[in-house]
Amino acid sequence: MLWACVLLPQLALDGVLRRRPTAGPLVLVAGAAPARSIVAVNAAAREAGLRVGQRLTAAQALLARFEALPYEPEAVDRWQQFLAAVAYRYSAEVSLLPHAIVLEVGRSMGLFGPWPRLESLLRADFAALGFRHRISVAPTAHAAWVLAGVADGQAVLAPQALGRALQHVPLHKSRLPAAAAAALPGMGIRRLGQLLSMPRDGLRRRFGGELLLALDRLTGEAPAGLDAFRPPDRFDLRVELSHEVENIAALVFPLRRMTADLAAYLAGRDGGVQRFLLRLEHRDGVTDVAVGLLAPERDAGLLFELARGRLEQVRLPAPVLSLRLLARELPPFVPAGRDLFDERPANALPIEQLRERLRARLGDRAVHQLGSTSDPRPERAQRIAARDEGEQEPSPRPTWLLDRPIPLRGPAPRILAGPERLETGWWDGGQVCRDYYVVETAQGQRAWVFCAPGEQSGWMLQGWFA
Repeated sequence: MLWACVLLPQLALDGVLRRRPTAGPLVLVAGAAPARSIVAVNAAAREAGLRVGQRLTAAQALLARFEALPYEPEAVDRWQQFLAAVAYRYSAEVSLLPHAIVLEVGRSMGLFGPWPRLESLLRADFAALGFRHRISVAPTAHAAWVLAGVADGQAVLAPQALGRALQHVPLHKSRLPAAAAAALPGMGIRRLGQLLSMPRDGLRRRFGGELLLALDRLTGEAPAGLDAFRPPDRFDLRVELSHEVENIAALVFPLRRMTADLAAYLAGRDGGVQRFLLRLEHRDGVTDVAVGLLAPERDAGLLFELARGRLEQVRLPAPVLSLRLLARELPPFVPAGRDLFDERPANALPIEQLRERLRARLGDRAVHQLGSTSDPRPERAQRIAARDEGEQEPSPRPTWLLDRPIPLRGPAPRILAGPERLETGWWDGGQVCRDYYVVETAQGQRAWVFCAPGEQSGWMLQGWFA
């Protein structure tokens, strides 16, 4: 087996910064109010002299203006599970470790290519989502976790090379049990290689079985003991805005980020979304904006355009404090098939995506599809169908149907299909008896014509095909 580890050293801070297009000095603080300390700093705060572990009061004395936000462990767990769902697209075996995601990639490389290519795909996904990361690969999950903490990009692809890679790992970066890691340097043990060469019986007597189990998991002598992660069957993302928003245009940036997150989540579970809800949260109450599609989709650009189109039709009753995206139905996604020699322009939209964008911009009632009735007479055979009905005509019908038939002038047309006999209407006084044909005129136009049964002259034109 081969395990990749994606270490997320600034998960809480990245979760805050990714929803802010620009940010000045910003820190995350934790602890009781009188003695709060800094647990994370952004680049601007670091350049100003603020650092992790510093008391908030000392930071305020050093820098007059900076933003301090509370550190939220719940947000860290939420972002880690979201990123694990994104990584799930590359492996069915995904597990969580503190500030890290591990996934078995030995079998995945048969699908995605050798490790350098799979590594570049992982990095591209996490970078696009705005999360800093370190990535390593090793024959065991815990070894990959340890190596990612030492240096970014380490790759140990063979089991026999694992021992050499672990030899020089500093003990304080070995992720061993805290009590053992604190006591071993006093015994002169400062490298993981030194510890691995020590007699196991002496280690067991001094530190118990916990240390030996951690070493065995590191080297692969014992199972990893990790719980498998499975993406939930719903998507729920909430973003608190930095200030009260009274203009829909100010919601576009967080909306773009949220729909991109939804698309990444759907790609991870190989699914799509057909209905989702935007909830605008006010100080007193909420405004719900429903977004519905005719078929499951997961393209980030399309989801954003549809959501923005719906959102722009809303009149805000009150300032918006936070934005929430809820998707409770995530059906399977089937990509649309395309011809091998597709001659459409590169920027041409498939008809399904064009239809969805028109509905989002113009409203549901502005875009229709046709369905058939039980009456075969052309004047009464079509109706406006429900948007999700998907009903089709059983026989060829023209897209342009004339209000009333007119004589077809010019040379005799060439018959392409027919006859199709329609003999009906006797019950309501509108009886017809006609033989319908699909013909091609001398000018190359395709027409739908009819004549009396048994005749092929005196054509009457009923409609034109596109």
